[in-house]
Amino acid sequence: MQQSRRISTLNGDGDDGWGVFMAARKMIDEGIPVTELTIGEHDIRTDPTILAAMDASARAGNTGYAMVPGIDALRDHVAARVQAASGVATTRDNVIITPGGQAGLFMAHHATCDEGDRALFIDPYYATYPGTIRSVGAIPVPVAARSRDGFQPRADAIADATPGAKTLLINSPNNPTGAIYAPETMAGIAGVVRDHDLWLISDEVYDTQVWEGHHISPRSLPGMEERTLQIGSLSKSHAMTGSRCGWIVAPEEVTGNLIQLATNTNYGVAGFVQSAGLFALEQGPAFEERIAAPFRRRRQIVLDLVEGQQVVRAIPAQGAMYTMLDLRATGMSGEDFAYALLDKHRIAVMPGESFGKAAAGHVRVALTVDDDRLRTAVATLLSFAAELAEQAAK
Repeated sequence: MQQSRRISTLNGDGDDGWGVFMAARKMIDEGIPVTELTIGEHDIRTDPTILAAMDASARAGNTGYAMVPGIDALRDHVAARVQAASGVATTRDNVIITPGGQAGLFMAHHATCDEGDRALFIDPYYATYPGTIRSVGAIPVPVAARSRDGFQPRADAIADATPGAKTLLINSPNNPTGAIYAPETMAGIAGVVRDHDLWLISDEVYDTQVWEGHHISPRSLPGMEERTLQIGSLSKSHAMTGSRCGWIVAPEEVTGNLIQLATNTNYGVAGFVQSAGLFALEQGPAFEERIAAPFRRRRQIVLDLVEGQQVVRAIPAQGAMYTMLDLRATGMSGEDFAYALLDKHRIAVMPGESFGKAAAGHVRVALTVDDDRLRTAVATLLSFAAELAEQAAK
């Protein structure tokens, strides 16, 4: 008996690039202290008031099947939120609630790709992107953004990859680089999408974590409303990673088909989780700013430390809860550096290679420990990089 080719080849020809993370977790399980700067998991838990809303909803009996598209009040709130940010008229008919942003990515590609279609995405990328595309039978095609450009994708590079393509997946604010796509970058992307008749899947789960510049939702650009599927989530904005509550905003005809897909897969999100999600959104921007504030502060800690040395270069971290560090001056790959740092100093960071070829020679630092611990860990990383660079120069 053989498993399906689709499921057995989700990771392509290699692993998922998360070996350092797994090694760090193994050390922790064995009682070895590790400063873990790997995944985007808040160092605070979900706010007690949100949990209380979830508990009250469940105890009130909201534990049965929920409406598959999502409860109307939550869809209305998401629609109003998206309309206020983008200026594009949006109603509940444009919204489907999903079990987190990851499920949204899967569903969006299912809605837009047929078997064998080429699906473009920007490299560096969040690690699940290629597997998500393969899971719907499409062919993942990375389009490299360059470190020297601050990982802003170039429209000409995207256009060169469009023959046979059906979709383009972008992520701004970006994980892993922290880049926020500039107005000219987003305009170039929109132009390519329109000119080559692509669907645009826009992963915007970090839209509340903006440190420099302004986040532009491409759905707001001319001619893009009818060809954009926008992914959102409460995971990062409200520290609700485990609750699995996200959404897709799309044209009504797409949302209608997505409802049929949800009916035949997850059958919707638990009602008490949606109640908690609605309560969370109703707390407004001040709540979201409070959740984001530690990452803004910690980003500056990292940038100040990097400013004081000459070996490691920081990619401008304009948003999201990470900084990307260029350590090619050490002569090591990001993966080799990350393993060496873990082995010698018990500090775990993600190799750039985990996120694609374009991030080779970099590491991603998640800003997910308290300020003092982060400061000590990054200072140690920079000192270690200086030692390696000196050895490479001999």
